[in-house]
Amino acid sequence: MDVAQHDLLIVGGGLAGIRAAIAAAQEGVSVGIISKVYPMRSHTVSAEGGAAAVVRADLGDSTDLHAFDTVKGSDFIADQDVVEYLVNEAPKEVIQMEHWGCPWSREPDGTVSVRAFGGMSINRTVFAADKTGFHMLHTIFQHSLRFDRIVRYDEHFVTKLLVDDGACRGVVAFDLRTGEFRAFSAKATILATGGCGRLWAFTTNGFINTGDGLALAYRAGAPISDMEFPQYHPTGLPGTGILITEAARGEGGYLLNKGGDRFLSQYVPTRMELGPRDIISRSMITEFEEGRGVPGRYGDYMLLDLRHLGEERINSKLPFVRELAENYVGIDPVREPIPVRPVVHYMMGGVRTNIDGATSLPGLYACGESAQVGLNGANRLGSNSLTECLVFGARTGKIAAQRARETPDGALHALEAQAADDDRATKKRFFEDDTGTERIGLVRGDLQQVMENYVGVFRTGEGLSAARQEIRQLQERFRRVRLDDKSSVFNTELMGALELENMLELAESVVVPALLREESRGSQARRDFPNRDDQRFLGHSLISRTPDGPRVEWQEAVITKWEPEERKY
Repeated sequence: MDVAQHDLLIVGGGLAGIRAAIAAAQEGVSVGIISKVYPMRSHTVSAEGGAAAVVRADLGDSTDLHAFDTVKGSDFIADQDVVEYLVNEAPKEVIQMEHWGCPWSREPDGTVSVRAFGGMSINRTVFAADKTGFHMLHTIFQHSLRFDRIVRYDEHFVTKLLVDDGACRGVVAFDLRTGEFRAFSAKATILATGGCGRLWAFTTNGFINTGDGLALAYRAGAPISDMEFPQYHPTGLPGTGILITEAARGEGGYLLNKGGDRFLSQYVPTRMELGPRDIISRSMITEFEEGRGVPGRYGDYMLLDLRHLGEERINSKLPFVRELAENYVGIDPVREPIPVRPVVHYMMGGVRTNIDGATSLPGLYACGESAQVGLNGANRLGSNSLTECLVFGARTGKIAAQRARETPDGALHALEAQAADDDRATKKRFFEDDTGTERIGLVRGDLQQVMENYVGVFRTGEGLSAARQEIRQLQERFRRVRLDDKSSVFNTELMGALELENMLELAESVVVPALLREESRGSQARRDFPNRDDQRFLGHSLISRTPDGPRVEWQEAVITKWEPEERKY
């Protein structure tokens, strides 16, 4: 079997992964980027609103204020040393992106524009109209092409981490174009594969967001963390889940119920439409339950009204919002309000790392949405995620490259043997066994419906227990899955089966800590435990894989400056 050798491997070709690759290349090491899609198809391209950084101190902003907003937004379980590092490094990364060519939106006098975002005390989100992720990913991808040390392996699907002598030594992946399995040897490996929002049926996430990196780490023995905290975004299009960016409210849009009332005055009176996502999502569901939603084909929705902003402002600041509304719901937001409802958007949970991006498995690192570095706690503030990709992508890439320089070469024959075993086992399981009766699409659809039914904006212990039982049944059904496609070239059915296997393991890792966390905090809203419990749960869940399912332990949050207080807006 062919073995590709690099000092550092990065799994994932989005903003965090490419930023890590650039930082590592600048350290002088050889870097391989493995991505199951062409990098410009990574999910970063879908981010719309902006990136938070203190670049306009002239408006009264400060890093301490940004840090406090983030800690409060997390419902006080963000690790405050990590938060402080983010806010201090964020301006440098935003300016670096400017130097690399990112077209940040500007004021008439040439200063960089900043807009309001939910949970932020002041306008601090830099943006490029409402296609910020698109422009950031283009910018950083083009810059990465300058480095001969970076080698890309596009359209490769990673199936396993190679662990030898207690350390991660690379990965096994198959080339989607040929179906050939290959070993990739490295002295350090970074997971930057994004989240697992596709666990839910109604989501803003692309079809690639199946949590592959989290599942790889989980199976290799590295704990994942805070999986009980999936974030709902308040404004997705009914039916499709397509995101209508928070920037629409940052620019002054209103959320209205069926009576035309700005109902958020009852829930977040000081912030209204600029409240945090978790609180606004709960407010909308409460309004639906009390009969004040607008009935529609896909259930109740609210109205996002931009008409008062005027056509010129919508076209200059929110052109993509107008395009999406016209193309997918046949509405021109200049003239009509947009129907919206809460939709799964982002995972606060991920592979548990320290501030350097290092996991508990030597040689394995993670950054971006696939990592739980301690930044987001129970609720992420909008526009912190793109900043996290830059700041911790850069730090993790640099630290991992330094480790790679200091680590001797491993035994290639042992890695090659593991990869060959994985190749044989995968083909035997899916290509040689024709006795299965289950279909991938049916099992996946049933899984997503379980998550929608029981692990939504509001949860109960009874519902979570039912979800766990049904997920176990789905795991049994998956063992009887049969593939029709036995070919090698672009076998997307095989990739779908492996993605579904990842999703089934991760679904259980979401439900179990949600059941054990007997409190309501951030995006975890337990109707049977409506209050926050700082005595028992002021910290992170650590979820380890065992033969009997997830084992959950608890790790205290790091508090440096800001003691927990009641979270009010």
